Amino acid sequence: MANGVFNISKGAFVEKIRDGATNVLVLLLQANESEATLVDRATVASMLAEGGTTEATFTNYARKTGITGTVTVDNTNDRVDVDMPDQTWTTAGGAANNTLTKLIVAYEESAADSGRIPLTHHDFAATTDGSDLTAQVNAAGFGRAA
Repeated sequence: MANGVFNISKGAFVEKIRDGATNVLVLLLQANESEATLVDRATVASMLAEGGTTEATFTNYARKTGITGTVTVDNTNDRVDVDMPDQTWTTAGGAANNTLTKLIVAYEESAADSGRIPLTHHDFAATTDGSDLTAQVNAAGFGRAA
């Protein structure tokens, strides 16, 4: 499950995923501000423009976009789990490497970072070295509404 949910999406991320079948994106950070400050960011643009948060730059890095999120209603436990497929960056790094800190799951309301809403953040400690890099956020999903 998520290490934290951005304030802007608390109580809303399930509907974002339900309404936008392929509007999930993933980006990796190589540095980030404190968690208490990070969760106050309302867009990907504001997250990257303020406080020293920087996106990954390793060789073969690109944001993962067009991801289909899945919503599973669990009536037995009175909750909803939201998941997405594992994401792999092939030959991550090698020529340029990063030490990574966070994985961000966001929702695309528009193509600009000012219209991309961060949903959840996850600790993601990895250092690229030219090997494939796979992110499985959590076997039970990247978020839960309970």
